[in-house]
Order: sequence, then structure tokens, then C-alpha cells
Amino acid sequence: MQATSNLLNLLLLSLLAGLDPSKTQISPKEGWQVYSSAQDPDGRCICTVVAPEQNLCSRDAKSRQLRQLLEKVQNMSQSIEVLNLRTQRDFQYVLKMETQMKGLKAKFRQIEDDRKTLMTKHFQELKEKMDGLLPLIPVLEQYKTDARLITQFKEEIRNLSAVLTGIQEEIGAYDYEELHQRVLSLETRLRDCMKKLTCGKLMKITGPVTVKTSGTRFGAWMTDPLASEKNNRVWYMDSYTNNKVVREYKSIADFVSGAESRTYNLPFKWAGTNHVVYNGSLYFNKYQSNIIIKYSFDMGRVLAQRSLEYAGFHNVYPYTWGGFSDIDLMADEIGLWAVYATNQNAGNIVISQLNQDTLEVMKSWSTGYPKRSAGESFMICGTLYVTNSHLTGAKVYYSYSTKTSTYEYTDIPFHNQYFHISMLDYNARDRALYAWNNGHQVLFNVTLFHIIKTEDDT
Repeated sequence: MQATSNLLNLLLLSLLAGLDPSKTQISPKEGWQVYSSAQDPDGRCICTVVAPEQNLCSRDAKSRQLRQLLEKVQNMSQSIEVLNLRTQRDFQYVLKMETQMKGLKAKFRQIEDDRKTLMTKHFQELKEKMDGLLPLIPVLEQYKTDARLITQFKEEIRNLSAVLTGIQEEIGAYDYEELHQRVLSLETRLRDCMKKLTCGKLMKITGPVTVKTSGTRFGAWMTDPLASEKNNRVWYMDSYTNNKVVREYKSIADFVSGAESRTYNLPFKWAGTNHVVYNGSLYFNKYQSNIIIKYSFDMGRVLAQRSLEYAGFHNVYPYTWGGFSDIDLMADEIGLWAVYATNQNAGNIVISQLNQDTLEVMKSWSTGYPKRSAGESFMICGTLYVTNSHLTGAKVYYSYSTKTSTYEYTDIPFHNQYFHISMLDYNARDRALYAWNNGHQVLFNVTLFHIIKTEDDT
């Protein structure tokens, strides 16, 4: 999880301290949220935790905003001081001009009294005075401009002061460094709490958040769930057939801006959009076959390939949208999986757990759900979740637990914003669903029902 709210930390800490989490209200946009809580017969704490949206820490953001505003006010104060000095200087010119005007008025009166005898003499003096006043005209114009600027600055500072007051009331009278240290401390404690979370059951899907709009209607994009926290590479595979080019980006930000870091030309074309990157390697279905390929990005070569026995391929048992989506490769907290259908299982979904090195099938489960009736599917904690459509109105309709070898019908709706989903995969590190939604790359957040381990369970 890349972004964490302080409220989340406080909530999880209160859980560990034995407080009642149902009395604490937290927005899913600000952090994780407790959905419900109870105790099982063994006395273990059971609760539901809402995965947060990928946001920056709100306190850090507000602190940065506060510092930026304070710097702006200081800069404006310095500007006002300069303008004030200039205004005082200009005011002296105005006083001088006023004296000159009074003198001119007296001269005019004298000329009126003795126009004939003194006309020539006073006319010359008048001309000289007027020549002396000419440089004052631009000074007066600048004075007027400065006065207007000062008025504008005063109004803006008044508004900024109100904003600063509001922010200070909201985040308290802490300086930035103190807030930053508090966040780091809480984040460390949060990670300790997160280690106590075991796998959970899907309860709710929210979103989506549109990350980018690119490519054709069909495709796949993904990150590695086993990558380190500093490794946020994104891989992008456009189209469901007739392509061998994988594009790599160093981060989500580079992906959004289109700054490619590398491209890979695979030795084989892929089929469908149901690929997965796991522990540094790409797993994909070779075009027009039921062969699974493991390709290492670091080595730039195929490390393993194996036929998935009896698996249908080339639109024999695809998802409802077609697109050679017969074999779906996926990963979760437990490991690497393949979801497909066989004639032996009457076209119903088969789940196989794969060895990530050799691609051998370690164990398989046969379900009773028709593969052709499934819109998409994904694994979370060893449970397969199946949607009933790839179009508007789709929902998670069926789940199968490999732990208990049992199934149930569910009703978990989600918003198919762009009307056509051709890829939907769970990422255990991000605790989010990656989707390709009609040429849009989007993310869904999930709500999981968790059991928090106590010290007696470890």
C-alpha cells in the first residue's frame, strides 16, 4: 500500500488496543475503514477493512499547502514594503508639484494684472516652469498604479489569512516537521498492524478510478504484486491477438505521461488479455495453443513453457466477450493460478494452481460454472470470483473457495463505467483490481472481510 492516512493508523491501533472500532467513522477516501467487527468462538478479533484509494497523506498535503501559502504571504509582504517606499518617494514629488502649481497660479494672476508690460518676461518663466513639470507626469501615473497594486495586495493577503486560519484550525498548531515525524511513526506502526492481517473475503468493489485512456478496446496492463515497494513498474499489452510487443514504464506517473522505459519483443504472439506479471516474469498464453509461457523481463528470454492439459483454446471456451480469452492466468496472496475450461468438465471452469518455476499443475478444482457464461474472473486469497457479464450491469455473481472446495452465489455489483471490460485482475500488493475498460485503464478498490491474528495465533 503506497499511501496511508493518519486516521487509518489510529483506527488499526485502536483495534489492537481493544477499542470498539464500530464507533470510529472514517471515510474510505481518507484511509482504511472498519466495516464490522466481532469475535469468533476462539476469541479472535474479526473485522472488515476497506482498502484505501491511492491518495497522498492528507496531513502532508495540507502541511505543504500551509507552507506554500506562508511563503507566498512573506513574498507579498516584501513586495508591499518595496511599493510603500516607492510611494513615499512619489509623495515627495507630489508635494513638490503642488508648490510649483501654487507658484504658477500666482504668476497667472500677475500676468492678468499687467499683461502688456510683463507678458514677454513672464511667458518665458512660465515656459520654464512647465518644462520642469513635464517629468512629474509619468511619476504621477506610476503613483496611481502603485496605489492600485497596494490595494490589490492588501485584499489578497486578507483572503490568504482567512485560508491559513482555516488550515491551522483543521490540522492544529503543529509545524511541518513535527507533522511529518508523526506520520512516519504512525506509518511504521500501521505496517506492524498490517502484518497481522490474514486473507479476507470479498465484500464490496468501489470505483473505478480512471488512470489513463489509451490503446484499443481490448488489452491488459499490470504491475508485479511481488515487487518491492520502490519498484512500481507498469507493463502494457495492447490488443488480444496479433501482437508481441510489451511496453514497460518505470512508474504509474510515467505510464500516464507515456514515458516508456523499455519495450520487449516476445518470441511468440499472445492470445487473449489474461496475462500476469509475477515475481519479475510475464506469464501468457501462446497464440492458437493451450501452452503457457514464462518470460523473464530481466533475462529477456523464455524460462519455461508447458501445455495446460485438456484446456480449451482459440475461442473454444472464452469469456462472454470472446477475444481468445480461454485461458486466464492470475496471481493472488497464495500464488500463481490458471483458470480455463475442458471438455472433461463439460465446459465448466477449472481452477489450477501452478508451480511458478516449472508451470506444472500442483492441484486442480473443477467447478460447475460454465466458462462461456463468465464475463471475467479473478483470485483473492485462494477464492475465485466470477462476474456474470463484461457489459453494463455486470456483478460478481459466483465464487469458489479452493480452501474448502465449496462455492456460493454472490451479488457484488461494480460500476462498469465504459461499458465493456476485457481484463479484470487482482493485485495483492495494491489490494486493487486492475481493469481494461473499453480502451481505458482503470482501478477498482476492494473491501475485504479480514481476520486479525492475535499473539496467541502466531
